[in-house]
Amino acid sequence: MTNFKNEPLSYWLDSTKKTNYPSLNQNIDVDVCIIGGGISGITSAFMLKKKGLNIALLEVDNILEGTTARTTAKITSQHGLIYKKLIDQVGENKTKQYIDANETAIKFIKNIVKEKNIDCDFKELPAYVYATTDEYIKKIKDEVDASKKLGMNSTFVENLDLPFDVKGAIKFENQAQFHPRKYLLELADEVDGNGSYIFENTKVIDIQDGDIVKVITSNENIVSAKKVVIATHFPIENFRALYFSRIYTERSYILGALIKDNLPEGMYISAEKPTRSLRYQDYNGRKMLLIGGDGHKTGQGEDTEVHYENLKNFAKENFDIEDIPYRWSTQDCMPIDDIPFIGKITRNSENIFLSTGFKKWGMTNATASAMILTDLITNIKNPYSEVFNPSRFNIKGSLSTFLKENLNVGYEFIKGKLKTENIDIEVATGEGKVVNLNGRRVGFYKHNDGRTYIVDTTCTHLGCELSWNNAEKSWDCPCHGSRFSFDGSIMEGPALQRLKVKIIED
Repeated sequence: MTNFKNEPLSYWLDSTKKTNYPSLNQNIDVDVCIIGGGISGITSAFMLKKKGLNIALLEVDNILEGTTARTTAKITSQHGLIYKKLIDQVGENKTKQYIDANETAIKFIKNIVKEKNIDCDFKELPAYVYATTDEYIKKIKDEVDASKKLGMNSTFVENLDLPFDVKGAIKFENQAQFHPRKYLLELADEVDGNGSYIFENTKVIDIQDGDIVKVITSNENIVSAKKVVIATHFPIENFRALYFSRIYTERSYILGALIKDNLPEGMYISAEKPTRSLRYQDYNGRKMLLIGGDGHKTGQGEDTEVHYENLKNFAKENFDIEDIPYRWSTQDCMPIDDIPFIGKITRNSENIFLSTGFKKWGMTNATASAMILTDLITNIKNPYSEVFNPSRFNIKGSLSTFLKENLNVGYEFIKGKLKTENIDIEVATGEGKVVNLNGRRVGFYKHNDGRTYIVDTTCTHLGCELSWNNAEKSWDCPCHGSRFSFDGSIMEGPALQRLKVKIIED
């Protein structure tokens, strides 16, 4: 095994059927309109319908094919070395709200799987953050102390069943893993029908606030709703409260590897960078090792194939690899203070709610989000909502990150605009390249059908210049994470308009 045999493909997508819900083609009235069909949107719709509300969920593509379908699918409140940091930033009380919300989310998923007998490979396992260097041992031990203060059953362990040296680790008991689409497709089935709807291939272009909120789609249909939830990963409505300056995006990578070794019982993630995440998944009667990590800011990584190669080299160094049938990448929204935004989109908004910024821990954070939003929308006091309030501003925890990330955005914007040097326009099949064409910065991509796609590489969100991602054949924004296909169509928000494209026939 020297090269990848297959194009990137998520196992979660490949092992489940594609959905086929209709597009919205008329005006409708509902109690709650949910924009976004990932784990946050689907779980919120499921819970709100159980409360007796009529729901319309709108998804621009097919449900559960975005970040939710590209996760490692760990159901855990163990989110790296975070709890000592959060106690220092927001205090013990709010940090306990964070961890309790995620622990409650684990129990919610477990109970739904059991109650509905969902066959989704759910399994309870411990979760570990491990250190391979002495430098991180004190940080690991500090995290044990911090999590114990918060009531967690956490311990320091010296030895792990891993094929490389580990100096120590923190262990969280009673965590879990599952197949996210098998679980969430069952929930989606219960949402659609009896006055509630799921609409796919339905693009929202505007949200008009008021006593009744109007959600307007690209074909001019209107959903009128008493409440609206924006659950679109990076919020499509991001100018209110300047969310584009409070969130940055990161890409990371996953391999699905078949190995001859015995796999460790547990879920693992490294304390050191580059991150290495490990868990197994049932696959055709055997176990497949999921190896994740090698993250970087969107549009700012190396040649993206290098990240897959780095994970493959790690796998080959530590395991007896037979094959790597799957590889995929994902994109995560990273809040500058490490806490998701869940609640009213602005302090003065009574009817529009937001759910975003789950970092790399969306299975529990998004489930917690659905619980919090269900309570807020039905006027029930939620014990966890304060820490996630989108209107917070924690100077101690976020100011330095805010300055650093937004200086980085400014740098990438200026750097892209200054790239005007002449470049050879010869483009090989399957290759993308930024070129200067008659004084304009454009992107060339030559498809294997012989067509050459020429796009304007200025992001339609806020005008940053896009970078070519050769692993996913996409144009990626280094400022706010929008991604576009080689043909200019949108793959990831917050951009709402596609790129201008010209196609040249060979």
